Amino acid sequence: MFGDQNNNWLPMIGDSPAAQPTWTRFEDKVFEQALVMFPEEMADRWQKIAERLPGRSPEEVRTHYEVLVQDVLEIDSGRVELPSYSDELSIGWESESRASQISFASERRKGNPWTEEEHRLFLIGLKTYGKGDWRSISRNVVVTRTPTQVASHAQKFFIRQSSITKERKRSSIHDITTTVDTHPVPLPHQFPN
Repeated sequence: MFGDQNNNWLPMIGDSPAAQPTWTRFEDKVFEQALVMFPEEMADRWQKIAERLPGRSPEEVRTHYEVLVQDVLEIDSGRVELPSYSDELSIGWESESRASQISFASERRKGNPWTEEEHRLFLIGLKTYGKGDWRSISRNVVVTRTPTQVASHAQKFFIRQSSITKERKRSSIHDITTTVDTHPVPLPHQFPN
């Protein structure tokens, strides 16, 4: 889904704007929340969602969902860039609904070091999905990191592993090559009183 200056939903290229009435950002938000409330297996799902969107029919709701799914597939495949909304901060939603919203703003964050737990999960993902499938490792194993971050971490890991000099200046998280935690966290009953 792509936004325009009036906060309206625009269909993907190839869809007829006349056949697809625009959806406001507010309607999209209600729609997203309703999708979570009414699971796919619910028989009258589209009717229930339409009841939360005055003026929208179950057919319009289902069509909107199908276009959304197609948009996500296009973005995931890399054929379409992730949308960036210029009016992201001026929408005026209340703070609690803003906190639950996914931010598409393209702000560059300074690197946060990987934890040992994230690195161990990376190793599990590497073993499960193989070298190069960073998207699957990110989505299914190291969910706290993006595919780009996983790829960058992998690059550093493999460089460190293939390092000719074994006399390293300092230890690194990349030296960990096992998924077994050598410093397990003690169970609560093992804590001193």
